[in-house]
Amino acid sequence: MSSPRSDTSLSSGITHIKAPLASAKVDGSEIETTVRQVVADVARDGDAALTSYSQRFDGMAPDSLEVSEADKAQAVARLDAEAREDMEFAIEQVRRFAEAQRQTMLPLEVETLPGLHLGHRIIPIRRVGAYVPGGRYPLLSAPVMTIVPAVVAGCSEIIACLPPTAHEAMVAGCHLSGATRIFRVGGAQAIAAMAYGTETVPAVDKIVGPGNAYVNEAKRQVFGRVGIDQLAGPSEIYVLADDTGDAAMIATDLLAQAEHDVRTRVGLITTSERLGREVVAEVERQLATLSTAAVARPAWETYGEIALAADEAAMIHYSDWIAAEHLQLHTQDPHGLAEKLSSYGSLFIGTNASVVYSDKCCGTNHTLPTMGAGRYTGGLWVGSYLKVCTHQWLNEEGVARVAPHAVRQSAREGLEGHRRAAAFRL
Repeated sequence: MSSPRSDTSLSSGITHIKAPLASAKVDGSEIETTVRQVVADVARDGDAALTSYSQRFDGMAPDSLEVSEADKAQAVARLDAEAREDMEFAIEQVRRFAEAQRQTMLPLEVETLPGLHLGHRIIPIRRVGAYVPGGRYPLLSAPVMTIVPAVVAGCSEIIACLPPTAHEAMVAGCHLSGATRIFRVGGAQAIAAMAYGTETVPAVDKIVGPGNAYVNEAKRQVFGRVGIDQLAGPSEIYVLADDTGDAAMIATDLLAQAEHDVRTRVGLITTSERLGREVVAEVERQLATLSTAAVARPAWETYGEIALAADEAAMIHYSDWIAAEHLQLHTQDPHGLAEKLSSYGSLFIGTNASVVYSDKCCGTNHTLPTMGAGRYTGGLWVGSYLKVCTHQWLNEEGVARVAPHAVRQSAREGLEGHRRAAAFRL
């Protein structure tokens, strides 16, 4: 993503207490070349390529690519009681919200003219693939976010892929969330396998889920052959705050996201210079005792931003351009401010709404648009697994009203076959 200060119209009313040293965008040419080879090899050689790349990239190749029913049961059995309780709480919350969202999507049948009937149906995607990252930590919420909405949507098959090095609890998470089949295949090779199919891994219709830069690039390259949810970059959090903001709380929330990745973008946009400077000091104070500071500090130092807005209008304008993945509102009237914002991945209204609750278990999805994509799309939701497909039917009266217009328009366009087809029914 280019620097937000490259657009001079956005700098009006904005100064920086701390400016980011770099954009989180990286040169992807080497990644693109590597992934192109991986995708080609998997498409050609199937399981043999998966085994070879697992050995090369993960340092191991599992005896069996697919997780057996016995191994699924064992993974669940080995969860300690508290971990299982927390996982099932998250599953239930995500399910409840997805079900409520699904109920807002209704079939349509309308007669727009006498005899002309138009409508749409809501159809589940038949087979979806969920990529579940292994990553630096066992992200136990990841399978919940990608698999549970697919279950609610009514997808017939839900294929989950995760690295062979992923923690066993991740297998349990995939199983409890509702995956129909689970494969120990990670990285770009997993995306290629789900796009093209191999002897063992079935080809899917759409691939969802976050991953590293190689996974992201693989999704980009196979898009078209299959659908994808989005291209996700490093995690992002911004906070909008006025003079009522609490520096310690804001710093805590920024660092909670910064520990994801050294390229995480963290920022505060505030109308209070005092608060902005206090947050800078507070971040440094907390980094001294943060066990994940080796990751969080480079993210803060390189991509951290404290922007001072002249007024609320400047704060809103700048925020809507950044379109942060996670956007927290720490102002005197957060609900009023929320109504004025239009670009973000997910909105956290008021100081009690921490990103971490959504990340883990409150019910909204944590797979969200990054790199400014919040300006044109939302995040993963139950609708991501559904197709809205239109239909139409006409009786003789409908034909009499529609056909003459179609006949004349076809003739104007010089499409004689179209004209004949339109006229045939008159």
